[in-house]
Amino acid sequence: MNKANINYKQIFRDILEKKYPHKKEECISLLNKEYLSVLDVITLNKKIFGSPNSSTKAFNQSHRAYNESTVIHILNFQKKHHLNNSELAIHFKISRHTISKWRKEYFSIAI
Repeated sequence: MNKANINYKQIFRDILEKKYPHKKEECISLLNKEYLSVLDVITLNKKIFGSPNSSTKAFNQSHRAYNESTVIHILNFQKKHHLNNSELAIHFKISRHTISKWRKEYFSIAI
């Protein structure tokens, strides 16, 4: 199944309805957005399930994928908050080498 066909809003609504109704209010603002970005999905996941243990963090980190609009959002966040690559990498829990690669690829788009 293509990522574009996954209805994350409905998945998270079902999870909240069936297992975590007490967290619904906390997540409603994100679920009411017209479009959920990759960062929104990560935020919702953290709000619903809490912070994962270290082995789960490592597994999840190695399986993240960022689309172009998310990369541009992250690079614009860096510019807006005057962060260097290391600070940005820590903030978003991304490799600083990945940040450097993105800056080379998207420099003209994001900046």
